[in-house]
Amino acid sequence: MAVGRTHAVSLLGLRGAIVEIEADISANLPFFVLIGLPDAALGEAKDRVRAAATNSGCDLPPHKITVNLSPAALPKHGSGFDLGIALAILASAGTVDPASVDRVVHLGELGLDGRLRPIAGILPAVVGAQAAGFTTVMVPTGNAEEAALVPGVRVVAAASLLDAVIWHGGEFEPVPVEPILGHLPVAPEHDDQLDLADVIGSADSVEAMLAAAAGGHHVFLLGPPGAGKTMLAARLPGLLPALSPEDALEVSSLRSLAGLPVGSALPTRPPLESPHHTATAAALIGGGSGLIRPGAAARASHGVLFLDEAPEFPSSVLDALRQPLESGVISIHRANSVAHFPGAFQLVMAANPCPCGQYGARDSDCTCTPTARRRYLGRISGPLLDRIDIQLRVNRITSAQLRLADDTPRMSTAVARGRVLAAREAAAARLASTPWTLNSHVPGPWLRSARMRLAPSTTASIDRALERGGITMRGYDRVLRLGWTLADLDGRDIPGADHVGRALYLRKAMNS
Repeated sequence: MAVGRTHAVSLLGLRGAIVEIEADISANLPFFVLIGLPDAALGEAKDRVRAAATNSGCDLPPHKITVNLSPAALPKHGSGFDLGIALAILASAGTVDPASVDRVVHLGELGLDGRLRPIAGILPAVVGAQAAGFTTVMVPTGNAEEAALVPGVRVVAAASLLDAVIWHGGEFEPVPVEPILGHLPVAPEHDDQLDLADVIGSADSVEAMLAAAAGGHHVFLLGPPGAGKTMLAARLPGLLPALSPEDALEVSSLRSLAGLPVGSALPTRPPLESPHHTATAAALIGGGSGLIRPGAAARASHGVLFLDEAPEFPSSVLDALRQPLESGVISIHRANSVAHFPGAFQLVMAANPCPCGQYGARDSDCTCTPTARRRYLGRISGPLLDRIDIQLRVNRITSAQLRLADDTPRMSTAVARGRVLAAREAAAARLASTPWTLNSHVPGPWLRSARMRLAPSTTASIDRALERGGITMRGYDRVLRLGWTLADLDGRDIPGADHVGRALYLRKAMNS
């Protein structure tokens, strides 16, 4: 009997590597050997494959079966290799057309009754197959809509192993089966009913959200309960531009890899992730003992990561964000591999000013000692705060502000998004000859170079703050970036002293 060959995909982060599945049948006593560095779930595939083949009416040969997953040194995880293993064996036995099986990538887990179960990570796996030059992919029926989101790939949906065998030329009578479908509902996109016009009496906060959206800046909001911190954070995704097709595919791939439903269409709005303060580092950044899955920070790529009650998060969890905030990439290291996920998210942190939450509130008295207040906010490390461009104090609105709200025109999300788009286009035009597109991505040395250096009279305020130790050198550069964003929002070609002064205020207003 000839060696049967087909292909599957092994995922490491979002990168899919093609795995060649080889099956050999020798005239020895019945035995099933699976080699090629499988994990525990994959090692159990031999029992699932044998039972599924028997119950589908296409028994495996009663001889020694050796299945090799190549390259052997590549770690392989999960049950998504079941379908490929079964068809490689049946190709070796002559039950199906070996040439047909060899040119198709097969993904799917087998049930003992022969039906195919949906698996997580189908979307990045199909993207990996396409990148390797394959044009046809066979997936479980429950994954077909998700796989079809990848353009230029023919997706073959199979409800069972028998359906796959017949499609590859096996001479069997089709048996109708009820396909196994995913049962998780698809999460709705960001609610466009969350309008920026709902924000009352906080012009500085609205300006901060506009600047954050226009320049991709991170934000820290400090204020008592009920001041509107969560309201502001929830409206930031609505101010961001629509996702490009490439970014939308990446967002959906991250959801797929995390085991979350994707749906039949790519998203158009940026995601919003808001993990609870009890989240671990693995839940926030990503991890896992076997297949490395993305955390909330990775799933927030091209969108917003909102950490409410930030001081309640463990300090070690918050500090794990420092590396992706600088590099835009999340790297998770294991003994035998390194997984990389995109980390291009906007961070919004919100915090009460003290444990009781009332410090600085006009209408309440704080019961916390100065030591307790310092210890509470001290849970957010200085190096992490230094990476936040906008640090703003948010106060509760007064009854007078509430009464005046109906008579005061307020900016809607639609109008604000138009200003954000215009500011981003201006920044992109200015940065057209550079590797960057957003002001928040521009390094400080480039902004301080002879070509981009602002006049001393323009930067006088931040020069004094740097001399007095009010800001660090990193903070100086971040104020410059924010000043350029404010100029873009105002339609100015170059920041003036007022833009730099406002940028310094938005960075230091938390302490005012």
